[in-house]
Amino acid sequence: MTLEEIEQTIVDLPPDQMAKFREWFLEFDAKRFDERIEQDAKSGRLDQLAAEALKEHAAGRTSSL
Repeated sequence: MTLEEIEQTIVDLPPDQMAKFREWFLEFDAKRFDERIEQDAKSGRLDQLAAEALKEHAAGRTSSL
């Protein structure tokens, strides 16, 4: 199935099915994002960003959320 066919299938969904698809896709996408962040953290890919953030915080250049 091509991307264009998938897109057309989604366009043709009735509203109730579109709502179910949207819910499924949001959960699917969030899970993939979380998995990627976890992999990046385990591999050390985020270490430099964390070090920079801690340095900025120690220098007083951050604010409370």
